[in-house]
Amino acid sequence: MHISTTINGDETEFVCAPDETLLDVLRDRLALTGAKEGCGTGDCGACSVTLNGRLVCSCLVLGAEADAAEIGTIEGMATGDNLHVLQRVFIEKAALQCGICTPGILVAAKALLEKNPDPSETEIRYWLAGNLCRCTGYDKIIQAVQVAAAEMRSA
Repeated sequence: MHISTTINGDETEFVCAPDETLLDVLRDRLALTGAKEGCGTGDCGACSVTLNGRLVCSCLVLGAEADAAEIGTIEGMATGDNLHVLQRVFIEKAALQCGICTPGILVAAKALLEKNPDPSETEIRYWLAGNLCRCTGYDKIIQAVQVAAAEMRSA
């Protein structure tokens, strides 16, 4: 199948099999390896991307469903050499460890802050409940999102 889409603001075309997931297309055909395959069943959120502004697990979306869509991945968060506020604060607050879950959590947190620039701790925890971290724990992640949100609101 020939697919035309927009990924991180860039028009992109690719060919994929009808049953090929968006995650496999991103990683294997387009060399966008930021989204990770954790579980392959949509339970861990490591493969989180946005599809037309909606947070999705790219392991549960077919590549063909990306036709005429706008996809956002972790590769599109930074602007050139300037990290997104969330990325910078995650580093400053040590809100990551092995890095497998981090891209998905960052994409999810960015999607949250675009919808709700001032989320409560409960709202952040609820929003990120679909993103599992097996090594850092969630307190530093939640705190980093809160700090980034405050910084983004004051900018």
